[in-house]
Amino acid sequence: MKRFFGVKCLLLVFFAATCLAFFPVMASAQKVITLNYSNFFPAPHKNSVVAQQWCKEVEKRSGGKVKITYFPGGTLTPAAQTYDNVVKGIADIGESCFAYTRGKFPMMETLDLPLGYKSGVAATNLTMAFYAKFQPKELADVKVLWLHAHGPGILHSKKPVNKLEDIKGMKIRATGLAAKVVQALGAAPVGTTMPETYDALRTGVADGAMAPVESLQGWKWGEVVKSTTQNFGSAYTTAMFVVMNKAKWAALPPDVQKVFEDVSKEWVAKQGKVWDEIDKEGYAYSKARGNKVIALSKEEDAKWAKAVRPLLDDQIKTLKGKGLPGDEAVKFAVDFLKKN
Repeated sequence: MKRFFGVKCLLLVFFAATCLAFFPVMASAQKVITLNYSNFFPAPHKNSVVAQQWCKEVEKRSGGKVKITYFPGGTLTPAAQTYDNVVKGIADIGESCFAYTRGKFPMMETLDLPLGYKSGVAATNLTMAFYAKFQPKELADVKVLWLHAHGPGILHSKKPVNKLEDIKGMKIRATGLAAKVVQALGAAPVGTTMPETYDALRTGVADGAMAPVESLQGWKWGEVVKSTTQNFGSAYTTAMFVVMNKAKWAALPPDVQKVFEDVSKEWVAKQGKVWDEIDKEGYAYSKARGNKVIALSKEEDAKWAKAVRPLLDDQIKTLKGKGLPGDEAVKFAVDFLKKN
C-alpha cells in the first residue's frame, strides 16, 4: 500500500512539474495578438510593399507581441467595402480610397478636389493636417492609423495639349470627381476603369486620361500616349486611409498601441515619398519612349485653375448643406498647398 502511495505521489509530482514547464510556453503563446490587414493595392505595387513593411515594423517593435497577416489586392475585402468591413470586424486593419464610397466621407472628399497639387508629399501631408484640424465625425467609427494621397492627377494625351483650348472636345478617361474636372475643362469624360484604359487609349475610345504620372509606367499608358501636360493648377488627388477596427484597437495594451502610433507617424513620410518616387519612374518610362512633357506657363496654368474653381464652390455649398464648415475646409486645403 505504501509502495502504491509512493508511486502515486511521484506521478503527481511529475505531472505538476510538466505543467509548470509547459505553462510559460502557453502563456507566451497567449500573448501574441493576431491581426489581419486588407489592402486594395496589388502585391507588386510599391504602396503594397510599404504596407507590408509597416506590418513587419510593428511586429518587430512590439517584441513579437503582434502578428499581422497581410492580404493585398483586395483578397480579403473588396476596395469599395474595405472601410465598412473594418467597422464590422471582418478586417482588423484596412487600406483603400475614400472616393470608392462617394458621399460617405463629405469632409474628406474635399481633398480630392482639383486644388492644385504638385507632389505626393504635399498631398499626403495635407491629408493628415486636414484630418488633425477638423477631426471629421465620418471617421469616428474607426481608429485612424494614417492617411495618404497620390501625386498630382494631370493630363496624359495622344496629341499635345499646350493650352486650355486644345482640350476642348477631347475624350478624356476620368471617373468620379475627376470626370467633373474633365467636364469643367471642356472635354468629355470617358468612364473606363484603370485596367480598361490602355485599350481605350490604343483604340481611340479615349484621346487621353487624367491620372497621376505613375500610371504611365504602372498601367503602361506611356506606350499609348504621346505627351503629359503639367496642369498643376487644376491637379487633383485621391485621398486614402489606413484604419483599424475600434474594438481591436481598444483591446491592445497601451505599450502596443504606442508602437502602432509611432510606426504609423513615421510611415506618413514614407508613403508620401513613395508616391513621388513612382511618379518620377513614370516620367522616365514615358520619356524613354520619346513622349513629351509640356510645362504650362504660370498664366496658362492659372486659366486651368480658374476653369475648375466652380467645383470648389460646389463643395463648399454641399458641406454647408450638411451643416459642415465648407468655407473653412476648402480654404484650409488651398492655403496649405500654397505654403507647402
